Amino acid sequence: MASSFQHYFAVPSAIVSDGIVNVPLYAVTSLTLSSSYHLPPIGSSRERAIVDTHDDTLQLSGVLVGPERFAWKLALEDMAESSKRGGFVATTSHGRLTGLIVITSMTIRTDMQVQTLSFTATSGRRDVLDVALTMVHMPLPGLLGKLLDVASIGVGALADWKGG
Repeated sequence: MASSFQHYFAVPSAIVSDGIVNVPLYAVTSLTLSSSYHLPPIGSSRERAIVDTHDDTLQLSGVLVGPERFAWKLALEDMAESSKRGGFVATTSHGRLTGLIVITSMTIRTDMQVQTLSFTATSGRRDVLDVALTMVHMPLPGLLGKLLDVASIGVGALADWKGG
């Protein structure tokens, strides 16, 4: 039986970071970004409070490969717990940013919190852990979150331009 391995010179499909530890996911099998938009209550006035207009959810499925898979598993579990408290990013930004940073080909997001995290091991693939991760975008109210969303579009476009 051949062992699974990873070429670390390749660009990962996704990176999940708490600001210190970066977990690269080289083999992402699916990535879904969904948004739920809030509708105003029927009969509400024209006056609108400044609140978020939508909720974003990122679902990611992939595999952790090779001998480092258990270290990456532990790092993801630790990040899932710390994302609720803000973690390193919140400390260094003095509370302006919270949660985790996710970098994918589809989006770059800050202020992500882990909603669900699961790992699966099968006998057919002994050197691989399947990982399923659902994250929710939880930005703090204000202009900074919107500026970071716009900046992520620019970074993504730059990465596509340099890669193409």
